[in-house]
Amino acid sequence: MFSWFRTDIIVEYWPLFLQGLWTTLELTIIGVFFGTVLGLLLGLGKIAQAERGPWKWPLRILVKTPSQLYITFFRGTPLFVQILLIHFALVPMLIHPENGLLISGDLALYLKREYGAFISGALALSLNSGAYIAEIFRAGIQSIDRGQFEAARSLGLNYFQTMKTVIIPQAFRRMLPPLGNEAIMLLKDSSLVSAIGLAELAYAARTAAGAYSRYWEPYLFISFIYLIITLGMSYVVHILERKYKNS
Repeated sequence: MFSWFRTDIIVEYWPLFLQGLWTTLELTIIGVFFGTVLGLLLGLGKIAQAERGPWKWPLRILVKTPSQLYITFFRGTPLFVQILLIHFALVPMLIHPENGLLISGDLALYLKREYGAFISGALALSLNSGAYIAEIFRAGIQSIDRGQFEAARSLGLNYFQTMKTVIIPQAFRRMLPPLGNEAIMLLKDSSLVSAIGLAELAYAARTAAGAYSRYWEPYLFISFIYLIITLGMSYVVHILERKYKNS
């Protein structure tokens, strides 16, 4: 029944598929970690406000509005375009052997030669996921009754203590399902970085397909790998949901 499926193609390109799987997992882990940190800061920035006093306008101009603009840009433009923009415009501006704003000299040359595409891909996925996770944090925090915030402040806790010890732990339970979905989406979206030549799973499949002019085997194979990983991630999220629900 499956005699048409040429397993020899998979076997021959197995090292490339294995390298692509490792790169895909690295990109996903980096994107989820930095996206969560960035999303938390942006989410807090978007809901930051002072009813009165000297911080009212500085908070709105320097924190709230920039957070809103960042989230709007990265949620309103295609991830594929963001990857190209970061790889061909932003990273060369930051890391350049002659006049890099962040890194220059021999170190910049080495990073661009050895890790240029990986840095661009990881940066693009982190920045993009940060915008989506920010909305998850915002919705989760705003779902907590306002009275708990006011009660914590009346007990003498400052803003950050209230968020850290009262609001965010409760909101995290509600944020867990959408955070899990975002991590799964990030895993699948990581295939887009093959456009800048990074050897992840989609790049490995494209290479094998181009060599043999056969597309079923390599693309079905990486689809199966993606499916196994996403099912595993869904199961982990389900376990965490049950754990926090019972705690």
